[in-house]
Parts: sequence; C-alpha cells; structure tokens
Amino acid sequence: MSTTVRKTISTVREQVSAEEWQTRVDLAAAYRLVALYGWDDLVFTHISARVPGPEHHFLLNPYGMMFDEVKASDLVKIDLNGNIVLKSDYIINPAGFTIHGAIHAAREDALCVLHVHTDYGIAVSAQKQGLLPISQQSLFPLDSLAYHDYEGLALRDDEKPRLIQDLGNKKNMILRNHGLLTIGRSPAEAFLSVFILQRACKIQILAQSGGAELLQVPERILERTAGELRVVTAGEGAELAWPGLLRKLDRLDPSYRN
Repeated sequence: MSTTVRKTISTVREQVSAEEWQTRVDLAAAYRLVALYGWDDLVFTHISARVPGPEHHFLLNPYGMMFDEVKASDLVKIDLNGNIVLKSDYIINPAGFTIHGAIHAAREDALCVLHVHTDYGIAVSAQKQGLLPISQQSLFPLDSLAYHDYEGLALRDDEKPRLIQDLGNKKNMILRNHGLLTIGRSPAEAFLSVFILQRACKIQILAQSGGAELLQVPERILERTAGELRVVTAGEGAELAWPGLLRKLDRLDPSYRN
C-alpha cells in the first residue's frame, strides 16, 4: 500500500466516529457486492447510507468511480442537498442523489437506499403486470413492494412527492421502465432485499421465455407464506447472510475495508 493511500485512509478514519467507519465499510462492501454479482451499470447508479448520529448526513460513491473500486475512505459525506460536508478528494453526482435524498428525508427507517439498473429488473419493470407471484423468491418482495411510473430522468424536484407517495411504507420498489430500488436499516438489509428482488425478476423472465402457461401462487398461500418466510429467515435474513458475504469479499479483495 502506497504512502498516499495509507495517509488518505488514516485521515478519513481519524475524522469520523467508529460507528461511521463501520457504516463506510459496510457500504463499500455493498458496492463491491453489486459489482461482483454483475448488477452495476458502469458509474450510473448509487447506494447511499445515512451516517449514524443526529445530523442528516449521508455517504455516497465518488462520481466516476467504478463499483468494484470503492473503498470505505473513498465514500463522500454529504447533506440532504448533496453538499459535501467532509473534505474529500472526490466529487459526487448531485443528480444521482435526487431519488435517494427524497427517500432519506421522508423515511427515518431508510438508513440505506440501493438503486440498480439490472437487465432482468428493467425487463420486469417494463411489464404491465409487474412482478408476478410465480416463485418462492417473489413472495419476499411482493410482501412489501411499490411501483413508481417513469417520468424521465430523475432530475426534477417536483417528482419527489409522487415518488414518496408511491413508496409509502414499502421496502422494495420497481421503478417502471427504469430499474429496482430497495431500502433497509443497513447496507446488509438493502443488499439482501435487492438480491432477492433481482433474482425473482430473473426467474420471471426465464419462466416467461419458456413459452408455457405460468402457474401463479394462490392468494391464500401468498397471505400465509409472507409471515412464515419472515420467521424462517429471522426477519429479512440480513444478519445471517451478511457475514458470509463479507468473508467472500475478503477472500477476493479485502481492499474495500481501506
């Protein structure tokens, strides 16, 4: 590790609390995992996380940095308006925080907001019926799933109230003709939610490509199974899956922790 890199890591870590540093490590891990599973879109989507503490400050990826490059010390700390509040060598894309900032401001439980443009997610977002109850995987997001119609590039403030109204108290959202979005109380929760939502979309597209008539899960089973799934996975299962995902990253490249 070069002297410059060590100095950058040391400088950032010395300026933030232990709780913020842990959030930085987890958020950097989420970026690396999105890249590892092939859900990144060059530099054009974002994952944001709220910094622990009373301030409404958030962490976002540097503009132009690939997801598989992101490290804890690289993440830029900003306020709800996208202004940088901790000196950084990097800039952010303010427009990229439009959706994230609106959700963070409206939902106290939205400590992490994850947005991706996956092929299967966009394919399902373009289908009028949206996500169908045709797999066990689909039952997780369907229990807390919202939709928001496409209004063009997410650059205008007047779209925010409609987005928030459509989201309501849901944890998963399909942005029509656009992509997928999940929120969580941590990067671990948001990542697990998008993992399941993305997989449900992939299964749907694969099932539809077979050309056979699809068998949907009956409504009575949907209602009963939703509660059962939460029990089986101890909530959303994030606390069970996250340590293993971090071990996977550590075997491949632990530099996200720097």
